[in-house]
Parts: sequence; structure tokens; C-alpha cells
Amino acid sequence: MLIVVGGHSRNIGKTSVAEGLIRALPEFQFAAIKITQYGHGVCSNHGRSCGCEGDADHPFTLSEEYEPSTTDSGRFLGAGARRSFWLRTRTGELSAAAGPLKRLLAQNENVIAESNSLLELAQPDLYLVTLDFACADFKDSSARFLERADAFVVIDRGEWKPGVWDQRPCFRAQPPKYVSAELVEFCRERRRQVIAEDPEKHPL
Repeated sequence: MLIVVGGHSRNIGKTSVAEGLIRALPEFQFAAIKITQYGHGVCSNHGRSCGCEGDADHPFTLSEEYEPSTTDSGRFLGAGARRSFWLRTRTGELSAAAGPLKRLLAQNENVIAESNSLLELAQPDLYLVTLDFACADFKDSSARFLERADAFVVIDRGEWKPGVWDQRPCFRAQPPKYVSAELVEFCRERRRQVIAEDPEKHPL
């Protein structure tokens, strides 16, 4: 099962949502992936330059985290992920990493990825979009895939604005708790559906 956690902007809680799901769903034994695209002048993690650029001679860098730490991929390990990876590509060039990404997805039964752009290469079993109405910025990548969202995680601050999320399941998040019991059960039910659709591919 592939769960993708996206969001409409930087620093609105996407990593915290993914981290919370990993911690709340230990039976999934997730492999986790953080995808960062650079070259747009600001780091997608912190809103400023942080040196996440890879080798200039290579279109992408894929590294594995081995110890829990304060980095996003390290936080995933700390939350209980079985493995955790960080993929960095230049903006608009995620397709260069299609081969390694597809192998990683094929080698792990349950994967959770923090990314919007992964939808260019894969069809997730569950696509969750994090919304914070107190943040006016709306990334182009998020707007492009918004209609594909299965559900929304709405940070409980700011004035509610109408949108496509009004026709989809919405789960309120109150920081520092980003994952509700209802969202956890929603993910479990979706996995049951995925297994029922293809029990050979997803053994219990």
C-alpha cells in the first residue's frame, strides 16, 4: 500500500502528519520516503537555503537514513518506520529518479511518502493533502493534484475556506497532535480494501 502525504505549502505540518501515521500504525511496518525538489531558490523543508542540493553532475540523490534524528527522514525512523529514505531532485525533474523510486515501492509492502510530485509517477492507494487556511501560499504542484486527493487533513487554525475539500473526508488536526483516531481508522480501512482487491499482492 502506498500512502502519499502532500500539502499546499511549506511548513504546514506534512512531515508531522506522516510521522504521526507511522507512529499510530506500527502494524504497517512502513518504509518512508521524503521527496525534496530544489532549485527554486528556497528549500522546500524550511523556506530557506539549507544545502539540500545533490551532486551537480547527477539529476537526483537518494540516501537512506539509519538513525533517528531531527531531520524529516530521521523523524520517520524515530516514529517507527522500518526504513527511511530522502530523495532530492532538481525542480521538475523527478522523472529522472523514476527507476529507483519504482524499485523502492515494489520492494516494500507499505510505503508512506511525503510529496505532491510523486503523483507524477505513481498512483497511491491513499493521497492525503494537508491544508492550513492560515497560510495563504498555495504551491502549484498541490493545486495540480488537488482533485486526486482522497481526504484532507485540516490544521485547526484560520478561517475555513470553501473548496474541493468540502466534498471529501476531512480530518481536523490540532497541533502538536496532527493525526486523529478517525484518520488512523480511515487508513486502516483503506488498507483492508486494498488487500481485499488483491490479496495475493498484499498478504496479511
